[in-house]
Amino acid sequence: MEKFLKELFTGQTYDEKNFFLIAGPCVIESEELLTEVAEKVKTICTKLGIPYIFKSSYRKANRTSASSFTGLGDELGLDLLHKTGQRFNLPTTTDIHAHDEAAPAAKYADILQIPAFLCRQTDLLIAAAETGKVVNVKKGQFLSGPSMKFAVEKIRQAGNDKIILTERGTTFGYQDLVVDYRNIPWMKEHGVPVVMDCTHSLQQPNQTSGVTGGNPQMIGTIAKAALAAGADGLFIETHPNPAVAKSDGANMLQLDRLEDLLTTLVKLRKAL
Repeated sequence: MEKFLKELFTGQTYDEKNFFLIAGPCVIESEELLTEVAEKVKTICTKLGIPYIFKSSYRKANRTSASSFTGLGDELGLDLLHKTGQRFNLPTTTDIHAHDEAAPAAKYADILQIPAFLCRQTDLLIAAAETGKVVNVKKGQFLSGPSMKFAVEKIRQAGNDKIILTERGTTFGYQDLVVDYRNIPWMKEHGVPVVMDCTHSLQQPNQTSGVTGGNPQMIGTIAKAALAAGADGLFIETHPNPAVAKSDGANMLQLDRLEDLLTTLVKLRKAL
């Protein structure tokens, strides 16, 4: 495991040979939601020896409809994210969307996530790199794994070598994504940890209803195949009741199904 990841997981009891997990509700809806999810997922991960990073977005800038929920407000959202990390002794991550969001978000989060649609934005990548935080770049739905070397180079040239790349599917027509598992070993060739986003890769975007669809029953399949392909970590958004979630409910995993899935995945990892 990379040194910068080991430092993030200081204080957690985990199996260093295991995959690491990035998980949480898509967007910060309330303090109660963050507490429920973080407590439950940490308990599971401690039991299974999985290094755990808590994720939730303080703001959702990329929404299909103008009427979609975008957040509780930046300051409140970031404060709740930080409070959750402190309470459960967990590293945290959230996405940023513009270069001027990097420094403020870095005061609250341990990892800055670059959304897939923005993975080529040079000023955003440099601003994130200059905070000194870990930068997790999601591969654009329009890019191949080998082409992500340019995002990696931009961050390294800004003086930051703490980089994660995340696969999250490739555009397939107008309203679906497919996962090309060749991208996992291809991106590992850039010398960085690679994560599989098991939930966003199952999105069915651009629906005429204005709400993104999904295919959550395939989360386990995506996760198993990713580990077999060499993924270092898994990204799984989860919610106690996805049907009422304010963002990405159609592709999040129901919280009470997470333990069984992770138990299976740990067994698979050991077999590999």
